Amino acid sequence: MKRLIDILVALVALILLSPIIPAVALAVRIKLGSPVLFRQTRPGIHGEAFTILKFRTMRDERDKNGRQLPDEERMTDFGKWLRATSLDELPELWNVLRGDMSLVGPRPLLMQYLPLYTPEQMRRHDVRPGLTGWAQVNGRNSLDWESKFALDTWYVDNRSTLLDLRILFMTAISVFGQHGISHGDAATMPEFSGTTSTKKKPRE
Repeated sequence: MKRLIDILVALVALILLSPIIPAVALAVRIKLGSPVLFRQTRPGIHGEAFTILKFRTMRDERDKNGRQLPDEERMTDFGKWLRATSLDELPELWNVLRGDMSLVGPRPLLMQYLPLYTPEQMRRHDVRPGLTGWAQVNGRNSLDWESKFALDTWYVDNRSTLLDLRILFMTAISVFGQHGISHGDAATMPEFSGTTSTKKKPRE
């Protein structure tokens, strides 16, 4: 049932957003150059790798030694706006159609995090990753990693169609309110380096 809903909603969304997606792509091309799409390997269900698609939000600027500059220096006001409105996530609807992702589930993170998870945290990969999830509507990037993972595993244990609808509704409110977009003063969430504190009880 969940997979059928994912396909139907993604198809309808792509049709309704067909005038917006090319406009965003053109704006990214003008503001940030090419490539328009950001592609990266991420872990999906059971940790299996897939290629996630997003609109670019950063410039590809490097220092004199060819090393990529920090996110804060590469992020533009336009990129911040794309992230605040979640327009950068629109290409992920194609990932949903392909079956790499679901509309709702734990967000797909980085492949290098897999060996760092505790067995409890690894359970976030028991379901398909999502465009949005329980952690995103309960703090997004304002949360620390342990809190995010606790919320992800709570979703795995309590997932249902009604909960998914609740999360989608809360996501719309969160996007319009632009809550929890950044982590403190950082442009992006700091990398996960392993659990350093005791697990916190997730909100219900």
